[in-house]
Amino acid sequence: MSNSPKKTIWSLQDNKRTESERNAFKPTGKKPKNKTVQYVAVALLVLFGLSFLLIKIYEETLETCLWESFCINSKDNVLLYTVYVFLTMCIIIGSIIGAYALGKRLGHKIKV
Repeated sequence: MSNSPKKTIWSLQDNKRTESERNAFKPTGKKPKNKTVQYVAVALLVLFGLSFLLIKIYEETLETCLWESFCINSKDNVLLYTVYVFLTMCIIIGSIIGAYALGKRLGHKIKV
């Protein structure tokens, strides 16, 4: 037998909670909301803001001709040029995501 004193076990609740307090953290049966759309919308908004800032940071006038008769530049057509940079960045990011998904799928098929 040991001579050490018996350890005291502490309880935070000490069974003082009511039945409604015990049931407060039980599942309600509601499914959690899917926030994927919200996350994608915020990411696109941030990307659009970044496109605008990239145009404002670069001091030289940039000109892009989409067709022979339709040219935009970064000083006169700020909104159109921002949309152009935004769409270019979306295409690049979408291509990277698509290549990743395709590579993952092919890797899985080859592995199995």
